[in-house]
Amino acid sequence: MSEEMKDKSIVVGRPSSLVSFVPLLVLMALLFITITAFGDEALSGGSQICLLVASAVCATIGMWVYRVPWKTFESAIETNVKRVSEALFILLVIGALSGMWMVSGIVPTLIYYGLQIIHPAFFLLTTCVICAIVSLMTGSSWTTVATIGVALIGIGQAQGYHEGWVAGAIISGAYFGDKMSPLSDTTVLASSTVGVRLFTHIRYLVYTTIPALTVALIVYLVAGLMLPVGSATSIELYTIALDTHFVISPWAFVVPVLTAVMIYKRVPSLITLFLSTVLAALYGLLYQSDVLLTLSPDVSGSMALFKSTMQAVFGTTQIEMGTAELNELVGTGGMAGMMDTIWLILCAMCFGGVMESGGFLAGISRAFLKFVGGTLSLVSSTVASGVLFNIVTADQYISIILTGNMFKQTYHDRGCEARLLSRTTEDAVTVTSPLIPWNTCGMTQATVMGVSTWTYLPYAVFNYLCPLFSIIIAATGFRIVQRLKSEELQS
Repeated sequence: MSEEMKDKSIVVGRPSSLVSFVPLLVLMALLFITITAFGDEALSGGSQICLLVASAVCATIGMWVYRVPWKTFESAIETNVKRVSEALFILLVIGALSGMWMVSGIVPTLIYYGLQIIHPAFFLLTTCVICAIVSLMTGSSWTTVATIGVALIGIGQAQGYHEGWVAGAIISGAYFGDKMSPLSDTTVLASSTVGVRLFTHIRYLVYTTIPALTVALIVYLVAGLMLPVGSATSIELYTIALDTHFVISPWAFVVPVLTAVMIYKRVPSLITLFLSTVLAALYGLLYQSDVLLTLSPDVSGSMALFKSTMQAVFGTTQIEMGTAELNELVGTGGMAGMMDTIWLILCAMCFGGVMESGGFLAGISRAFLKFVGGTLSLVSSTVASGVLFNIVTADQYISIILTGNMFKQTYHDRGCEARLLSRTTEDAVTVTSPLIPWNTCGMTQATVMGVSTWTYLPYAVFNYLCPLFSIIIAATGFRIVQRLKSEELQS
């Protein structure tokens, strides 16, 4: 056999659907073993290694079997990292903000007044509603969780709720707003990728999103009425401890209010979060100087204030509150606490890059398209594809673009409205992203709240009901028209 014939026998074209799943199966197997061995600590390094090993398997198959040049993989990884570069900086600033909001007394003040106002029996329901309203007004689930969400975690802990229930209610409310707000970047991206007017897209989301939220609220109401919560005595102990160690003042609400105004005015996220951190630092220097001085006992005076403020921004802080629960409540990680998240995101972008550039994602896409028949199977395939892309690419923006583009022509050919695709894409991608531990959203929210993704996943009711309702509505055919309305497309 000639060398030319040998080469032709080796080059077999793009990966088949079966081969395309190999790196994904390797990743899932490695993650299962790693999580079994490390538990909640798997995201501190083990999961990152799993992603890199799966990336190596994918690149090896691509280079050895399909002759994909290494430069192709390298370029795709660089492109993916560039896509999330802004998100990485936002994560660092969120770490600084969460640390400064805690040490300055803003979060303790929110917890203190929240314990006075929110009845324990209705806490989960109230938490979901508050986060839904804030996220709907701001269009940002990340900002909602990093600000009001952190305070609600503390209130829930004081009232005796399991952290998974509280975090699940926060995530459910935050992603309702992220999905429905015209200010949300994912909502804009889903509609524009498919070519549907923004408010047409939002109005059509109502048919799957409102039922999912309604069921979630009922679940949180029933759970709040049935679950055992802390006694009035334990709640009083929390409020006394907070009042003893921090200066509790209504003036603390000035910083969250100004932050909300900046978000409403659509000031860029990085600028908003940075200015909010600066405002919190100024408030802390004015009202919590005693707390700051205790964080740096080795120095005194203005140097101690400077050192403690810097420590709250970039590193860990621990205020002695008298009990382990309260110490954990007010402990912070600052920017340093975000490094595991950033490391995980970079590894996830590596895996997504090699999967896409090697043609493996296209092979997975072909597998889903094979099962497309009627409207129900079309929507179900879109949902499955969106969730899988969230798992494989670890980024909701990439997943939205891939899902929308992959099915756009199929929906058109079958006479389905483009708004059905944009709705299904968002039902499948936006709300499931925080349920995946190595996804940028999943890792970010877990880090900010201090609750692992695996812990809150079963309780994020809204998030896994949305894709389910998308399929249920498709099965009933409700408000699904088998024709393309040209007036609903973007001009």
